[in-house]
Order: sequence, then structure tokens, then C-alpha cells
Amino acid sequence: MTDDVKSSLRPVSRRVFLRGAGVAVALPWLESLPVWGQAAEAQSAPPKRFVVQFMGTGVCPPNWWAKGEGATMELSQSLQPLESFKTRLNVINGLFNKPSTGVGIHPGMTGNILSGKPLTRGTVLHGGVSVDQLLASRIGQDTVQPSLVLACEQPLTGFHETNFSMAYSSHISWQSADSPVPCEVYPALAFDSLFENSGSRRLESILDRVSEEAGTLRRKVSRQDGARLDEYLTSVREVEQRAQKMRGEMSKAAGRAKDKGKPLAAMKRPDDGLPEDIREHMRLMCDVMALALQTDRTRIATMLMCRDLSGLFYPFLNVRDAHHLASHHDVSEDYERITRYYVSQLAYLAGKLQAMPEGQGNVLDNTCLLWLSNMFSGSAHDNSTLPILTLGNLGGTLQSGRVLNYRDKGDENRKVCSLYLSLMDKMGVHVDQFGDADSRLAGI
Repeated sequence: MTDDVKSSLRPVSRRVFLRGAGVAVALPWLESLPVWGQAAEAQSAPPKRFVVQFMGTGVCPPNWWAKGEGATMELSQSLQPLESFKTRLNVINGLFNKPSTGVGIHPGMTGNILSGKPLTRGTVLHGGVSVDQLLASRIGQDTVQPSLVLACEQPLTGFHETNFSMAYSSHISWQSADSPVPCEVYPALAFDSLFENSGSRRLESILDRVSEEAGTLRRKVSRQDGARLDEYLTSVREVEQRAQKMRGEMSKAAGRAKDKGKPLAAMKRPDDGLPEDIREHMRLMCDVMALALQTDRTRIATMLMCRDLSGLFYPFLNVRDAHHLASHHDVSEDYERITRYYVSQLAYLAGKLQAMPEGQGNVLDNTCLLWLSNMFSGSAHDNSTLPILTLGNLGGTLQSGRVLNYRDKGDENRKVCSLYLSLMDKMGVHVDQFGDADSRLAGI
């Protein structure tokens, strides 16, 4: 193992690692191993995680509703992918982000979706620290990586007609008032970040480089943990192989960009090395995120599935228009299929986490997945209310299986930042005020 990898692991002793040439593979929860810094017989509660999935430009309004509670909850067509998660789900209606209302469409509705701070127009970026990064600043020292920030679309540059920077349309995670967190759009690089995989050997299989230690560990753990270890390593191998395939496309794209004298980010998809079919891209990013959470690489993650003013296409949904134009027809069957597709990404990630054993339950038990968009209706550019879902139970602190309606509660009682305050409390991070809110959301 290199000195750089040793150095990066030194402050963190909460997980067991398999070490090889230039890599360190963190292991998931195994019953017969000391994890979370304690012996197996004295283990503390599993860590809590917070994850955001974001879809730009709203949903299909007529098909966004839920009725009832628990296992008998009735879900609209767009929410059907979550049918098997109804007891773990909260459908939250009526919340809004007041600082993003009345300022003009698109960037001003997006750049503060996780901060609740007013945005500045013109060349100087200024907003606020997002909730994920506040959490990372408080609990990130307990993990190798304070947070994981992923995106499935390259950021936009320039300015919108409202004189807001397009950076606000392209980033939901902000480390300071004037600095978005750089988002990783390439699955191969996101995968590498989980294992400190860099340098001349990065193209070699990670698992091949730790096979000897894996074999030694397999002989020391219980039979049940041996099966868990094999299942985990198999999943890493499968993700690695898919990431390697995309690495090749990224390498070719870098060559094309160099020949044209352009930065890679300025190339159009798929010339920039990102897959034209976004299905594999999004699933691979979800898989990387799931591995990061399972191995306690990080406890905070965001995934910008599509940005505001998105140019993504969906031929596999039989939709001809790009995302942004399709959102102008948000009551159509086309946009309903797009909405349902993005909800299915939440279901996919939740299914991955639910299948990962941890303590007496699974990783989803100890996670809050927050799904949201920057507006409710793309045709009206209406963000007076936001579509919001939570999935998971945060170690039993987050009640679920509910439809919560705040539409008639008054503006002071329906702030999305009040939701963030409540969720931060459940994560063990207490602040008096966040964004435009100084009170917790009732009923969470």
C-alpha cells in the first residue's frame, strides 16, 4: 500500500480494510468482525446516512399523489415504482423554498434547493451552504470521505436570461456561499474514489490486488460472514467491470477533446465520454453510492440525476423531446413516463440498500433517502409547492408509511428548511436555524 493510502486511512479506524497495491477496499458490516471502532460483542448502533436524489424541472402534477398509510397506501401512477416500499415511504406535500419563489425561472429555483438562502444575480456567486455539506462538516470526520457528490449531466456555463449564473442550475451541493462542490459525472472516477484507486495500476482489477488478504480473511470469519463477504466482493467486481467499460469511453473522449482544443466538459454527450443511454449511467452511479454507504466510506451523498434546464433524452421511454422541453408539457403521458423513470431510481437505490445486511437490519433501515425537485410544474414554472419523498428510517428515528400534507398550514409552517432541521436533528446534528427556518417541521 502506498504512503498516500496509508495516510488517508490513518484517522479512520471504524472499518476493516483489505489492502493491496495502491488500493484499500473497505468492508461492509460483518457480524464476526470489529466494526464501528468496537469489538463485535460491544458494537454500537450502525451509523446514520443522508442521501439526496434530485430531478430538475418538476414532475407530472396530475400523477403525483398518494392516499392512505402503511401497506395499504395508494400510490399514483408516477409513484408506482415505490409500491414495495410503502411502509418505508413518506410522501410530503405542500412544502416550499420561499427564497426561490418570485425570483425568475430555473437557476434561481435550483441553486438554493438544499440551502434555503437567497441567491445573488450577476457574475458573483452567492447563496448558502447546503444541508448535505453542513452535515458533512459536522460528521464527515468519522469517515474517509466527508461526502460523495455525483451528477449524471455536465454542469452548464454562462448566464440565464434572469441574470442568474447557470452554475445555480447545475449544482445542488454547496460547500460555501460562493462555491459549489465539484460533482463527479464519470462513473469510473466515482468508483475509483471509493478505493483510493489511482496511479499507474488503476486499470488493474481492484479485487485481484486484494485477493490474498480476502482469502486470509475468509478463513477467519464465520461461515455466514464468509457468504456475506463473497456476495459483497461479487457486487464490487460487477460494478468494477461496468465502470471499466465506461472508462474506455472516457479515455477516447479525452483524446477527441484534445484534438479539437476543447475541455472535456465542453463536449456534447456522448462525445464527452458519457453514455448516450442514461439508464446504465444512473444505475452505475446508484451502485457506487450504495457501495460507499455500505462500507461507511461516507454517510452523506447527493446525486443530481438531471439538472435544471436538462438536455437529457429518453428514447427508451418513447419520448422525442429533451427533458427541459418535455417538462413544458408536464401533464402529458410522455412527461409522466419521465417522472416515473426518475422515481424508479429512488426505488432502485432503496432496493440495493435494503439488500445489504447491517446489524439486526439493513443499510436502508439506517438511511434517509430524500428525493425532490426544484419545482412542481414545469409548464407553469411553479415552485409554490415541491414534490418531496423520503424513504428509510434513520435507525428508527424517522417514522414512515405516511402521506403528510402542509399545503394549508401557512407559509411559516411549510418551509423545506424546517424539514432539513428535523432531519439533521435525527442525524445527531443540532443547529438553531438553517436557511430561512428556525423551527422544525411538525409531524416529522
